[in-house]
Amino acid sequence: LQLVESGGGLVLPGESLRLSCAASGFGLDGSAIAWFRQAPGKEREVVSCEVNGDDSATYPDAMKGRFTISKDYAKNTMYLQMDDLRVEDTAVYYCAAHQFFLESPPCPSEFRFGIWGQGTPVMVFT
Repeated sequence: LQLVESGGGLVLPGESLRLSCAASGFGLDGSAIAWFRQAPGKEREVVSCEVNGDDSATYPDAMKGRFTISKDYAKNTMYLQMDDLRVEDTAVYYCAAHQFFLESPPCPSEFRFGIWGQGTPVMVFT
């Protein structure tokens, strides 16, 4: 069971990035999925989740309107589209999955997710 991330990088404030997370060994169809991030010196926090099987996504207030979680079952890949990036979005971003649906909102704790990507860094600098 594996998640492999790609798409991080260095951007200016206001720019966009799309992170990808390819799953192998299991199907995202039927799984709870989420994105987390961890900034230097801070605890890991949830960025978005889609966990209860009805295609509804949950976002913390700081990400609403800027971040969008999605998935492509044919490619067995999940995505995080990030628009209007800010300096405070600088962090290592992780995708995560759980092989059954979970309840939301709010997004479940990180400890409910057993499959994790390796992390991809996003740096937003002036």
